[in-house]
Amino acid sequence: MATRTAQPAPSRPDFSNVPIALASERLLNRELSWLQFNARVLEEAMNPAHPLLERLRFLSISGNNLDEFAMVRVAGLRGQVDEGVETLSAEGFTPAQQLAAISAAANRLLEEQQTVFAALTRLLRGADIHVLSADALGPEEMAWLETHFRRQIFPVLTPQAIDPAHPFPFIPNKGFSLVFDMVRERDGEQLASLLMLPTMLPRFVRLPGSAARYIAMETVVRLFFGFIFPGYRLVADGAFRIIRDSDIEIMEEAEDLVRYYRTALKRRRRGQVIRLKCERSMPANLKQTVLDALEVRERDVTEVDGILGIADLAQLVDEDRPDLKFEPFTPRFPERIREHGGDCLAAVRAKDIVVHHPYESFDVVLAFLRQAAADPDVVAIKQTLYRTGKNSPIVRALIDAADAGKAVTAIVELKARFDEEQNLTWAAELERAGAQVVYGFIEWKTHAKMSMVVRREGRGLATYLHLGTGNYHPQTARIYTDLSFFTADAALAEEVAQVFNYITGYVEPPQRMGIAMSPVDLRDRLLAMIDDEIANAEAGRPAAIWAKMNALVDPAIIDRLYAASQAGVRVDLVVRGICCLRPQVPGLSDNIHVRSVIGRFLEHSRIVAFANGAPLPSRQAKLFITSADWMPRNFDRRVELLVPIHNPTVHAQILDQVMVANLKDNQQSWEMHGDGRTTRIVPGEGEAPFNLHRYFMSNPSLSGRGRALQPEAVPRLVVSTGGG
Repeated sequence: MATRTAQPAPSRPDFSNVPIALASERLLNRELSWLQFNARVLEEAMNPAHPLLERLRFLSISGNNLDEFAMVRVAGLRGQVDEGVETLSAEGFTPAQQLAAISAAANRLLEEQQTVFAALTRLLRGADIHVLSADALGPEEMAWLETHFRRQIFPVLTPQAIDPAHPFPFIPNKGFSLVFDMVRERDGEQLASLLMLPTMLPRFVRLPGSAARYIAMETVVRLFFGFIFPGYRLVADGAFRIIRDSDIEIMEEAEDLVRYYRTALKRRRRGQVIRLKCERSMPANLKQTVLDALEVRERDVTEVDGILGIADLAQLVDEDRPDLKFEPFTPRFPERIREHGGDCLAAVRAKDIVVHHPYESFDVVLAFLRQAAADPDVVAIKQTLYRTGKNSPIVRALIDAADAGKAVTAIVELKARFDEEQNLTWAAELERAGAQVVYGFIEWKTHAKMSMVVRREGRGLATYLHLGTGNYHPQTARIYTDLSFFTADAALAEEVAQVFNYITGYVEPPQRMGIAMSPVDLRDRLLAMIDDEIANAEAGRPAAIWAKMNALVDPAIIDRLYAASQAGVRVDLVVRGICCLRPQVPGLSDNIHVRSVIGRFLEHSRIVAFANGAPLPSRQAKLFITSADWMPRNFDRRVELLVPIHNPTVHAQILDQVMVANLKDNQQSWEMHGDGRTTRIVPGEGEAPFNLHRYFMSNPSLSGRGRALQPEAVPRLVVSTGGG
């Protein structure tokens, strides 16, 4: 295993140590843990191992992450504080205590984002990419910019006076505005005016020429103040940006979910302002005018030295500079399916397949559904849809199948946050095509990723399954690491059919199935298997747990993992984001190790392995893939699946390759400590560097060729478990 250091690499400043002020003896605060995760994302913007524009992308992502965190998590706590709620969090703190700690940590992150932007700006200049100030423009550039402003910007600007006759206008979520204090030259009358920057305008204007020279839209507007407000003299101005409460509360008595969500989406657009970011240079009188108009308290204001809207830097990443981006990567199409002439169903009929995205193309999932839609022998398709994106080929395939007369059932989750509107649109199109659209449960989200194809073969029916850890979203599948499991196993197909019936008709599945399902028994099954490992350790048998997920929050699971550690079970966890468990605390979690991987791809696959009496990794291990993170919402308020993996080839790829590579990585991994802080893992003396993303980009997977690929042809990964 890699050794750990107390400090990150000397070439990078340390942006990882967001204060962890809220913790009990057993649990860390989930909100501060999330901020730690976003700090790791921000730190990648200063990682010299990444190309320069990719570093800018990490900075932009950290800004967008922080916006969404404020829109949902901070908004929820703010609402509790305003309502006087004193309910304690799992680690024992009130909403007010959490909000104060979060504000301090988030403000520090905002400051660090500006520090990173300043550093990257200097590096970008060296690569001939410039973000210019007004005084850096020459006469020719000013002339071009004036023409561009008059023709392409001015027509869509709408300045609005701020006085009793002109109420302060509505500003949408993430809205960027400028406020002006000015004097009319002919009579000295003072006027305040607001100018919102329309969202359809790019945040940065690219000047003509081969060099990439950009100027921020707010700078352009200020340059041509006299054209917008002829006859006025500018006294002062300031820019600000707002974040609104964007969560949607589900009312259990809602009779019509579709109608409810259409109304709720309109309400969300007008949600309360919970964060206002403004330039530190904004004069006090203008700032107060904005605060009064938006009903924002001083506690919810962040003053920024630098650029507002860090997320908008994504526009600069689109610059056509392949030398400053990751080398292009083309996912492989599974060779096993090529060997069957592209016939997905024939390949799955011959043998179970697991596909590792994004290293293997998501096109195989599209091909699976398109083939089913076109196959005259396919009689039914059932599918869950959580996030699919715009122009979804997945939904198009289902529409084609319904048009062809097949029985198509689509479970569309309206409660997929920020995708609600798109999902309403898809649901309407599916219904028009003749598909049966089901919205699932009012109080639960259907988060399981499953597709079922029923085909007439001989005198009976055969069922083909796709079960995944990620969404049916072709765009995110290019950057999210996920697993797609294809099987024609009849017993598993029967259980998945029962899950579909539970969602569509509330027909409860049998008490005990091979798969586990939330909210029925998933947590209980995990707890029972942890108990089995405890029993193995106490009996002197090898005992270990490996798990990979996006978040670990559930107190019951965490407490049982502590018990396992104290019994001598070695627990290795790969948790990308929130982790409320405190690892490596003497007497509590000595045998628990937690790491987080942040790199070119977003780690998203969820994997669980229990040693089952043999040292990990081994074929004896109990292995599962799942759609669920280990959070109360996933166990209690979502429909999730935990799917056992029995096929030896699939078992070997997931456990011996995917899971081991995550535990072996020493290039883009962080170790978490008992106080919640994280430090970058670096190779130990004599230890070779290992980057798991680069490994899977370079080496074909076991799933592609099945038996045609000898095990020794794939580089052997070894990781020490420390248990046994």
